[in-house]
Amino acid sequence: MSTEPTMPADEDPALQDDARAHAAEPSAEPHEDGLHAQPNHEAEIARLTAERDDMRDRWIRAEAEMANVRARAKRDVDDTRQYAVQKFATDVVEAAENLRRGLSNLPAQTADEPAIVTKLRDGFEGVERSFVTILERNGIQRVDPTGQPFDANLHQAMAEQPSAEHADGTVIQAWTAAWTLNGRLLRPAMVVVAKSAPGMSGSGTEAA
Repeated sequence: MSTEPTMPADEDPALQDDARAHAAEPSAEPHEDGLHAQPNHEAEIARLTAERDDMRDRWIRAEAEMANVRARAKRDVDDTRQYAVQKFATDVVEAAENLRRGLSNLPAQTADEPAIVTKLRDGFEGVERSFVTILERNGIQRVDPTGQPFDANLHQAMAEQPSAEHADGTVIQAWTAAWTLNGRLLRPAMVVVAKSAPGMSGSGTEAA
């Protein structure tokens, strides 16, 4: 029986290919400088943390700005709603003052006053009370300054009058009342202000 010759292992093409492939594979053993080849995780974490903090800070500032914008918008809407009728309210107040002026100019009531005059007087006074009540329900207030210290924000001084009974700067007479709309001045009161009489101190006592 004949036998085929055996090829030496180092000359077998298949074995040689395996050897070359094995030689080309990277070694599993770490290089001496492997520690330097690893990424710097601490620096990356620090960078991401800084970015996170910056974005959070921007978000907080944006939220605060939006809250301010909403608050300003609400104030503007409230002001518009409360004071949109300011011009109309001013005209209505003028009508109320004319009614009060007419009532003040009526003759003083007497015991022998004709009944028709008494009825007219009572009727006009009832109309005024009802009118003022309606205005008050809509935020329009009449403020009588008589006896109050003069306030330039609410009063307009029309005259000064010497007085031994009132301190300097006291409103002793109101020609018209002050009117406000939801706390905002519509019309100042026209007033007469007390000043010390000659020979009197500001407290109303005789000077030494």
